[in-house]
Amino acid sequence: MDHREELRSIVGRAHCFAGDEIDQRYRTDLLGLYTCSPSCVVRPGSAGEVARVMEAARKARIAVTVLGGGTGGVGGTACTDGGIILSLERMNRVLEIDEDAMTITAEAGVTLQSLQEAAAGKGLLMPLDIGSRGSATIGGNIATNAGGLRTLRWGMMRDMVLGLEAVLADGTVVSRLGKVLKDNAGYDWKHLFIGSEGTLAIVTQAVLRLRPLPTTAQTALLAFDTVEQASRLLRRLQRDLDGRLSSFELMWRDFFNVIGQAQSARRPLPMSPEYRLYAIVEALGSHPERDRQVFEEVLSAIFDGGVVHDGVIAQSERERQNIWALREDLLEPLAALSPFAGFDISLSLLDMDRFIEQTDAKMGEMLPGAVVLHYGHGGDGNMHLIVSHPALHDPQVMHATECLVYDAIRQYRGSIAAEHGIGQAKLEFLDRSRSREEIALMRSLKQALDPLNLLNPGKVFPAAG
Repeated sequence: MDHREELRSIVGRAHCFAGDEIDQRYRTDLLGLYTCSPSCVVRPGSAGEVARVMEAARKARIAVTVLGGGTGGVGGTACTDGGIILSLERMNRVLEIDEDAMTITAEAGVTLQSLQEAAAGKGLLMPLDIGSRGSATIGGNIATNAGGLRTLRWGMMRDMVLGLEAVLADGTVVSRLGKVLKDNAGYDWKHLFIGSEGTLAIVTQAVLRLRPLPTTAQTALLAFDTVEQASRLLRRLQRDLDGRLSSFELMWRDFFNVIGQAQSARRPLPMSPEYRLYAIVEALGSHPERDRQVFEEVLSAIFDGGVVHDGVIAQSERERQNIWALREDLLEPLAALSPFAGFDISLSLLDMDRFIEQTDAKMGEMLPGAVVLHYGHGGDGNMHLIVSHPALHDPQVMHATECLVYDAIRQYRGSIAAEHGIGQAKLEFLDRSRSREEIALMRSLKQALDPLNLLNPGKVFPAAG
């Protein structure tokens, strides 16, 4: 029997399609950089069906790539030609909200926004928040260990996962959907799958930790000169705001000016573009009058201390949204910079100025006139770097630009992948962040769990040889 007919017998003919029936969204990644020709797309409706699909794929020796919301930027969900795309879009149910345990249990195809809204309806917060919340799925968030705007306070996706159900390469279903915070009964295998980009198992269900839903948001835009000042400001805010600091987003002047000017027709810049560094600071709490008073008192003391040169405190939800738009409303401004190279990297906050000085100088020599923008999650050391230049249409120039940035990251003992993983885009550069011994260990784990290399092959680390 043809493997597609066997798959149709498992999920139903309406949920397994091939050839011209395959929509373009299954054939290319978000940015259109990676394309593929799958033999079919299969949409199982349960973990049991996922398990049977994997059994059929194993029998036919056909690779399987899992697809969630398709919002990744590193080619992690483009399958090998002739492989199977396994979409979890039908597995999109919130199964339980336990208000007493403050947990939510959901299938992997639920979008982050749907889960946030379901939790909020019970007065609870799903702390993870990313710009693609409306389309990114919980399974994809787990597969990439997503971070985002509130990592500073509540951590990355790994810190929210209490239990998992997953299907292994041979079709075995492993399930530990517990709600306890402490569980040291042997290996905590779920952490092996979190961040593995679908190369070790297919996550089908998760139990996630929720928090009380904040009812107040105090937001400010602050301006200063150096990352040393940013570091002192960050630590002081964490201390004086009693742990309520949720976001500390950094924007360098180059980014602030370009994005602000691109948005000027829709909203005015909330502050003069003359300063070198800007930070969006947000504290979430539950006591309207007290939270506002404390926030203003803390910022007043900081202004008096001379660390901050200028600042704007949002006085309304509209002003708050205008401040956040500088950081989140990037689609049109960045599209205007095409072609560009985008980088998602991590390094110590105190190393950022030296890193920028070093890479900007080399970039200026290699790409005279290049537009280089710097911004990111300053509270957790995650910097996003955009390099725009007409020559980046040339793959060799693009590669040289990547080498320049990632070689510098190795020098500063940082990470080439802060949030979005390795996928295909960064295969060559994994050794800038991981030693030979670490990569060998990763290969051993892959061999043990997926000896036939069926789960998302060609991702995370290069083929052996």
